[in-house]
Amino acid sequence: MLDFSINNPWLVAIALNSILMLVSIVIPKKLLTPAGTINAWGLGVVVWGTLGWRGYAVVMFYFLVGSAVTRIGMAQKEAEGIAEKRGGARGPENVWGSAFTATICAIGVGGITFGWLDHDWESLLILGYVASFATKLSDTTASEVGKAYGKSTFLITTLKPVPRGTEGAISLEGTLAGIIGGILISLIAYSLGMITFTGVIICTIAAFVATNIESVIGATLQSDIDWLSNELVNVINTIVGAVVAILIAIIWY
Repeated sequence: MLDFSINNPWLVAIALNSILMLVSIVIPKKLLTPAGTINAWGLGVVVWGTLGWRGYAVVMFYFLVGSAVTRIGMAQKEAEGIAEKRGGARGPENVWGSAFTATICAIGVGGITFGWLDHDWESLLILGYVASFATKLSDTTASEVGKAYGKSTFLITTLKPVPRGTEGAISLEGTLAGIIGGILISLIAYSLGMITFTGVIICTIAAFVATNIESVIGATLQSDIDWLSNELVNVINTIVGAVVAILIAIIWY
């Protein structure tokens, strides 16, 4: 028998995300493109349906903070030609570039309910979920703060000075901001009871490792491989963050 009560998380997910989608359409400041809005609706339904309001709170924190960080120094970055396209509004490629890995982890958690996976995987998949968003927020924060405020930027592979906004460039300001971003979203997940304090440490380490690997990819491969877009690199970045976190947890425990 189908459950149409308020206790059904999927019905709640559909209703809540539909309301938020309508709100996002009418507000004057667009954080998402029309196609991005539809894809974000799907992401939100999956996350709430599998991880409930706690998992949803994590993705909303990432989205709101990530969108705000993208707008730091926007006028200056636009003048220098290094700003995000569409004034920072997220399209479907941005939604899934950021959240593909987290969605797989969330579906895995949902699969445990149906007996597709052993319950021993639940805490690891939730850790991977948080780590993927910690990685992406760390990457976004490091990149945007570095482009806006980085006094000296260096190519990660050679440490030679390069202009701000160069693929694979790092700066002290951006690196510190990235670490803070990863810690903040990990602490949000901790405060919601999704991960332990040890999990906060693991996610922070995983985010730092993955963000630097992403910079190496940007400095070495991205300019030479036509199909290696920023969005695909973001997917690789978050996969690395989630996998590193899960592996550390397996070894740690």
